[in-house]
Amino acid sequence: MLFNSLEFAIFLPVVFVLYWFVFYKKLNIQNAFLVLASYFFYGWWDWRFLSLIFFSSMVDYTVGRGLKNCQNKTKRKLLLLLSIFVNIGFLGFFKYYNFFVESFVDAFTFLGHPINPGMLSIILPVGISFYTFQTLSYTIDAYRKKLTPTNDIIAFFAFVSFFPQLVAGPIERATNLLPQFLNNRVFDKLKATDGMRQILWGLFKKIVIADNCAVYVNDIFANYQDMSGSTLVIGVFFFALQIYGDFSGYSDIAIGTARLFGFDLMRNFAFPYFSRDIAEFWRRWHISLTSWFRDYVYIPLGGSRVGTLKVVRNIFIVFIVSGFWHGASWTFLFWGFLHACYFLPLMIFHRNRKNLDIVAKGRIFPGLREFSAMIMTFILVNIAWIFFRAESISQAFDYIAGIVNISFFSLPEVFPLDILILILIMFVAEWLQRGKQHALDFDNVNIPAWGRWLIYYAVAYCIIWFTGEQQEFIYFQF
Repeated sequence: MLFNSLEFAIFLPVVFVLYWFVFYKKLNIQNAFLVLASYFFYGWWDWRFLSLIFFSSMVDYTVGRGLKNCQNKTKRKLLLLLSIFVNIGFLGFFKYYNFFVESFVDAFTFLGHPINPGMLSIILPVGISFYTFQTLSYTIDAYRKKLTPTNDIIAFFAFVSFFPQLVAGPIERATNLLPQFLNNRVFDKLKATDGMRQILWGLFKKIVIADNCAVYVNDIFANYQDMSGSTLVIGVFFFALQIYGDFSGYSDIAIGTARLFGFDLMRNFAFPYFSRDIAEFWRRWHISLTSWFRDYVYIPLGGSRVGTLKVVRNIFIVFIVSGFWHGASWTFLFWGFLHACYFLPLMIFHRNRKNLDIVAKGRIFPGLREFSAMIMTFILVNIAWIFFRAESISQAFDYIAGIVNISFFSLPEVFPLDILILILIMFVAEWLQRGKQHALDFDNVNIPAWGRWLIYYAVAYCIIWFTGEQQEFIYFQF
């Protein structure tokens, strides 16, 4: 069920009314209703995969109970390994089986020994990369004794399957979200109102920006051999806006929807295209995944508190694994490798935490140095996006070669002025609100009520007027 679909437009108010006006008297009943609603939401794509999320939830709930009642170090490690084996096993089979088989075949073919193993027609369950990491955070933190495992199986199942963030995050930590299912919730009008504003802005970014950019991106990348360098630049620029509008739009809708039900999800995007270096970009892009790899991979490997060679090793491991998390393709691995190369000099010269505050704080315009740093960072990110979007590494290099020739200075074959104006409007709105949670967060902003409603109506008008062909969210495939 897509957030930008008629089905969800019916589903959400029905669930909201039942949640607050029918099942509000007892916490367990309210949580049980959320589980049923979430399973219905997830099963809308393919009900067969409900068994996976149910089994994963049951395993991790049981492991948590075992960790709570066990102090023996060996048994605790075995319980943790059970959770890791089940979750990573499911993820590895459904997402990476054919990739490894194909790579194995290619390697033997290259050595002159072609083989023909059996391939499987595997359907990737939607959201499996997200909910497996979410449940793993629970068992790992329980093993580390950073949280007390719950005995409330209904609350735990609700934590794993909570429909706003089930399919594409944010990847929540049990330490943040699970306690919210264990405590009574009271309807908060201010929280719900802000949630509606965030949903509206998320829909704008998804429907108006991402979906319209997708049309041009698909055409340009499919026919890049016949396009001028200037047109290829438009293609990668539009993809950068497509994936940002698509994914951050999803996160805004998810966070806003959760707030309607009294929950606070972690922030997943913090205006990343205003970053002044790659380290700042990764503190602002897909924050829930970046922090997950930091806490559960990078720091256990020793983080930055080890020798230089090991720091280099840790950086490359984290970024390459992050790339592989996105998909079973060498293009994603190279994308992660490229970002590791970007990040490494900042870490070696201890400049990775230079830009911790928002850019141009307290000023309307950035300084020349800040603006130049943002442009350079955006260019580096766009170069990496070419590999992320391309079908193969060779195609990505061909695309880049198509940019760096004399046709770069010609007029592009594609120049949709209306979309570019809408992109500019989005950038201006987010720049002015870069110190807020989202572009329509008007708390403590000196704008009269009529001015706010004018903005809301203008955004809604754009969503209706510029609605094109419905596109699935990009991160559903991950």
